[in-house]
Amino acid sequence: MPKNIPKGKTVLIGVLKSKNDRHILFKERWYRIPLEFLPKRAFGYTAFYQPAIFGKRGKRIEYYAKVSSKSVHQRIELFPKEANHPRAHDDYLKIKFAKIEKLPRAIKNIIPRRVSFGFTTMKKLLSSRDILELYGVPKTEQIVENLLKRLSVKYLPQFPVSIKSKRFRIDLAIFSKNGRLAIECDNRKAHTGKLQKSKDKIKDSYLRRAGWRVIRLKERDIIENPNACARKIGRVLSTNED
Repeated sequence: MPKNIPKGKTVLIGVLKSKNDRHILFKERWYRIPLEFLPKRAFGYTAFYQPAIFGKRGKRIEYYAKVSSKSVHQRIELFPKEANHPRAHDDYLKIKFAKIEKLPRAIKNIIPRRVSFGFTTMKKLLSSRDILELYGVPKTEQIVENLLKRLSVKYLPQFPVSIKSKRFRIDLAIFSKNGRLAIECDNRKAHTGKLQKSKDKIKDSYLRRAGWRVIRLKERDIIENPNACARKIGRVLSTNED
């Protein structure tokens, strides 16, 4: 982690919408925001999200910079050769930087999540591994734990079980009047490969033979539709079926 950077400083998350934007950032070291979309909070740093158009380098944040100056210009002043652009006479904030820094590791958009202007802290920027962490969205297990608390359901996280010499760890184990329930939170990246899918099926089979009911919740569903996940858990807890 870079030293001597105030971890509490506010960071604006911006989007490099084109390869030309990226070229301007690295060659001329400035970035622009239409004044009508200008976020209200003050910020001292800017981080740059690269969308899917950047191919293998897309869907991630790799670079950030400390703001050196800000000034307002019409778009035609920034791009004199684009006089016929429909926004040529609109006002933009021009943000200049002395140096573009590379993050220790890229922050990836794993889900993926739509990224637009937003804010984070320098501490989160330097420690996050994915966009959800950057914006303070809790990890999938934490989201489900919160759902269980809302349902007033007691659970045991990372519960170890041994079945016929096989050892497993259940993400969230519940012991209810209708039996034992294992809730597995399937991260998209970790649970899409053929080998992992095979391991998941073997685990589920052993658990079911040992009398466990099993629910697998996909990361996208947990994040985008937690209420549906809560209803599914509630239905299973209220019956003797999966």
